[in-house]
Order: sequence, then C-alpha cells, then structure tokens
Amino acid sequence: MEQQFFSKKRVLVTGGTGMLGMALIQLLREYGAVVRVVSMDDPTHLPEEIEFQKSDLTQWESCRKACQGMDYVFHLAGVKGGVGIGQSQAARFLEVNTLINLHMLKAARESGVQKYLFTSSVGVYPDAEIFRENEVWDKPPHPSDQYGAWSKRIGELQCEASLEQFGYKTCIVRPSAIYGPYDNFNPKTAMVISALMSRVVSGENPLVVWGDGSQVRDFIYSKDCARGMILSMVKYHEPDPVNLGSGKGVTIREVVETILKSAPQQPRVVWDKAKPTGNRIRLMDMTKAHQKLGFKCEYSLERGIKETMEWYLKNRDHQVKKYNAFV
Repeated sequence: MEQQFFSKKRVLVTGGTGMLGMALIQLLREYGAVVRVVSMDDPTHLPEEIEFQKSDLTQWESCRKACQGMDYVFHLAGVKGGVGIGQSQAARFLEVNTLINLHMLKAARESGVQKYLFTSSVGVYPDAEIFRENEVWDKPPHPSDQYGAWSKRIGELQCEASLEQFGYKTCIVRPSAIYGPYDNFNPKTAMVISALMSRVVSGENPLVVWGDGSQVRDFIYSKDCARGMILSMVKYHEPDPVNLGSGKGVTIREVVETILKSAPQQPRVVWDKAKPTGNRIRLMDMTKAHQKLGFKCEYSLERGIKETMEWYLKNRDHQVKKYNAFV
C-alpha cells in the first residue's frame, strides 16, 4: 500500500536533515517518492538525489516556495532544545515555532498539497503517567516545557481549524522520546539516551546518573517513528492526533544497562539519588495507533540502541545540532 501511495509522488520533508527526518527520507525513497528537504542545516549527509532547499521557514515566502509542486508534506521543522534552553529562550521558542507551523500549513493548503502531516510532541501532555490523546486539553502542559508545548498545541489546533473552514486534510502524530542515528549527542543539550551514549564513549568513569534508575519512560527508535508517520499519512485522514511510542515502559536503569552492552568500555555506574528524577512513570497509550494504523514497533530497545551506538562510533564527528537550528 505504501509503495503505491508514494511512488513517483513529490514529497516535502521540512527539517529533513535531522534524526527523524533522515529515517523518514530513507523510507520514502524505498517507496519511490521524489523527495525535497527544507532545512537550515548542512545537507552534506543527504543522498545526492534529494532536492535540498536551505531556507528560513519563519518567512512566508520560504514556506510557499518549499510547498510548490508538492503532493504531500511531512512537517518536522522547528527550533529544538532541552528544558533549560526552552526557558532561557522562552519568547523565541514560542514565536519562531508558532510562525513556522502557521506559515507551513497555510502554504501547503494554498499550494494545493494533497495532504499534510504535522509532527507534534509528547511535550503537549500535562502531568500524567499514561498519555492518552483525548486528555491533552484537560490541563496545561508541564511548566518546564510550556513554550514549546503551546506552539505544538497551536499547530494541532490549526489543523483542526483548516478542516473545519476549508475541508483540508491533515493528520497529526505525537511521538514519544525518539532516539537514533543523527541525533544530538552533545551531553549538555541531548536527550537521555544519546547523552548517556556520548558520556560513556568519551570515557566518563564513574558514570553518574540522576535518580535511582527506577523511573519508567517510553522510547521509540527513529525508524519505527518514521514508519508510524508513513502509516498515518497513508491511512488516517483527519486531524485527530495519534501517539507514536512503544507503549512499553523501560526503566532508566534498563536503558543504562542496554547502552553498556554495546559500549566499547564499561564504566562504573553511580546513581545520584539526591538529584530530581521527574515523573515516576511516563507512557504513551498506543490503542489508537494500533487500531487506526495497525502500528507496532519493530525495534526492541536493545536492537535500536545497538544500531545507534554502532552509527555513533563511526560518526563521532557528526555535527551536533544546536538549539537555534531548524532540524
């Protein structure tokens, strides 16, 4: 079905030079799509046949140009950053991401793009142990990530408004914590898996990890997430958000142990129980993805981490994405 849907179709991937974008591009190429990537990053690692536009998507004209001649749009682009950066750059996070999202959907609709996928985030959810799609609007997002989260919520609302006013088809995915090749491996700004990998490979010993390791989180490998996005574009034709995660919680202790299995050295692990650990459990409810998309993860945590570690050991000079890049 995917081959038939995408064969010879012109597909735009905004932010396609990042971790998730690279995994998505690989699948689209396998399905015969003609791919255009728009990003502010260095395109040197993109396949030669990919059309690349270096462009600032906060500008309306850039979004309009990016969408011209496209059949489908996967919108991934935005300003990325951890909690500290999100707070210190609060206005920029909200303004820039909201501008990009508003411009891109309008440009896609007015350019005659057949369908548009908006990549939201697990960050839109309020405090909870199980994240269910219909409970996002019950409470505000967590204060630690509220500016990025509100820009994503506005993007979701825009998809609903476009359907109501124009009958325009969109779909929305909310990925959990993603990891994989081409991730940000700067331990100061990276997410937990890539940060731990970087610290282990750099020879940190002992390896100090916050908490006691009992916190439960939901991780999804970039290739699985990309496949879920493909399925959403093909099978789901309404702006009703769908979670993309494993739905299976793993403890931070399990994550550390799994990373060490693939690591070139084995540091002593020290658990700093005095440090904050966040919510005890954070899991995605995957009922809708199973029922509507037929989606289940193909990669176990061990397999995904092994592939990511192998890639990182070969590509340690990979340029770390900075928070002010569009990825």
